[in-house]
Amino acid sequence: MARKRSSTLTEAELRLMEVLWQKRHATVTQVAEALPPPPLAYNTVLTTMRILERKGHVRHDEEGRAYVYEPVIEREDAAKSAVGSVLSRFFGNNSGALALRLIEEGSLGEDEIRRLKQLIDAYEEKG
Repeated sequence: MARKRSSTLTEAELRLMEVLWQKRHATVTQVAEALPPPPLAYNTVLTTMRILERKGHVRHDEEGRAYVYEPVIEREDAAKSAVGSVLSRFFGNNSGALALRLIEEGSLGEDEIRRLKQLIDAYEEKG
């Protein structure tokens, strides 16, 4: 049975996307060279770029013999998709439960606490 294609990014895909979001366009060689350690082999980067293209996250143009890849989705959209996936898979689409878990697990600074209070106040005003 074929594996269901995921719209969220794997860790390996995210590493390559981070390079593309920064550079805006790059060849496979340029992506491989720009990756932080540990390095990846050219063929691994090429295969992952092809997967990203099949998923609709990147596209390419041909420049001579090289493919130049660019992101189709922005980082914010990828983050939104990842949060949506976690929300549905682990929290039954209950965003309050996810928010509580995040607050319980993290350490919040004063600015974050102030922002949360503002969001709660705005939510309560809406009724």
